[in-house]
Amino acid sequence: MSLRNRIALYYTVATAFLILLVFTAIYFTVDRVVYKHFDDELSKEVSETLSYANMTAYDFKGFSQFLESDINDNHNEDKPDDQDEGKHSHNDKKEKKADVDPEFIQIVNSSGEVVIKSANLNLNTLVLEPGRRGTSYFNSHVDNSPVRQVQVSLLSRDGLSRGYLLVAVPVKSAIIVLRDLQEIFFISFPLIILTLFVLTRLIAGRSIRPIEKVIATAEKMSQTNLDQRIPLPYHHDELYRLSATMNALLDRIQDAFQREKHFTADASHELKTPIAVVKGTLEVLVRRPRDRDHYESKIQFCLKELSRMAHMIDQLLMLARYESSKIMPHIQTVALPQHIDDLVERMLPSALAKGISIKAHHTENARIAADPGMLDMMFENILSNAIKYSPSGSSIAIVTERTAAAIVCRISDQGIGIPEEKLHAVFDRFYRVDESRNSSTGGLGLGLSIVKKLADLQQIKVSVQSKEKSGTSFSLTFPALNLNC
Repeated sequence: MSLRNRIALYYTVATAFLILLVFTAIYFTVDRVVYKHFDDELSKEVSETLSYANMTAYDFKGFSQFLESDINDNHNEDKPDDQDEGKHSHNDKKEKKADVDPEFIQIVNSSGEVVIKSANLNLNTLVLEPGRRGTSYFNSHVDNSPVRQVQVSLLSRDGLSRGYLLVAVPVKSAIIVLRDLQEIFFISFPLIILTLFVLTRLIAGRSIRPIEKVIATAEKMSQTNLDQRIPLPYHHDELYRLSATMNALLDRIQDAFQREKHFTADASHELKTPIAVVKGTLEVLVRRPRDRDHYESKIQFCLKELSRMAHMIDQLLMLARYESSKIMPHIQTVALPQHIDDLVERMLPSALAKGISIKAHHTENARIAADPGMLDMMFENILSNAIKYSPSGSSIAIVTERTAAAIVCRISDQGIGIPEEKLHAVFDRFYRVDESRNSSTGGLGLGLSIVKKLADLQQIKVSVQSKEKSGTSFSLTFPALNLNC
């Protein structure tokens, strides 16, 4: 089932349940109000009958006189006299009332025998339910016509049952109204639900149209058209956020794809270069015999190129392991000044060979949380670059200082520097500031990429500042382990 159909179905089912509750409440409310009206009318009639019959003697005489006068009035309404008008003013009111809503009255003794009844009952009698005590209201029938009936127990002074007063009024018109109301509900309910489902499905389809655009865009997406983006909806709602998030995801995918594409091309080029050099050198060697010194020098050259290629492969594999999160740092407490002094001692011979000095200035007791092995690799790559691109007779300064919430280590050289417009790319793989440099002087372009990746793994912030022909400064910012030590 499609999403729009599920939305329409769930909404329709929930709304149908609510509509059913409302219809049921309306019907039973109307039913209760209608029957309460009849019950109030019957209660009033019972009160008037008991009051008029004057049951002070607790016999049926008063009822008999009342019903007989009521019968006579019904048969002799064309022969009124002044005396009768005075005596039967109440009966005149009942006649006028009965013309619109006739009432049936019946007296039953304690044995269940009908003592007397109103003339409009003719041969019919009202239903007696002896099991009911006191005043009871219920539905019954008179000559197959529905009536609302009240049954009142008649008691003597000593509390013994003398019989029952039964009063009923027709409710046929009310029953018709209630049945019409039921029919309206039964007919309108499915029509409302069907209409609601269709409208909800249309609205849901219109609402999820951006999702269909997402699907259509994703189906068309390939490596040749990663620049396509999902049109953003007009309303800034959840679907807008979804489309914007998908576009941002596509931006990241496109960027990653381009970087991997460039990486593959650069790695292929960098690996093919030493292979081509070695192959060409060996092909020259086998063309004709040469002296021993020439063979040895060319073989040493080939070994050097193969070593460079092996080093490059090792670094590529290292980057791949770090980026796949297969290697996790082993964070330890490291005394940064001692760590840097040990590193300088190892790197000093290669610096002195170029006439470059290394000077270190430390803040005492600067302790950090880092992986010692990864930290060595980061410093070695930065110092190697500083030595490689610094002129003879210059110096490299390593300064460690404490700030308000961190420890910063700066490694500054006096080398050729980096143009400002190229600073943003120095941590990219295979990136060289000067593309014209050959492999022997320009390096592999992987060292700073490894530095950045190792820094990210240890939550170390690395940044670079440089000015062309004036030198470069790399800064490593470590969260301080203990600022009070």
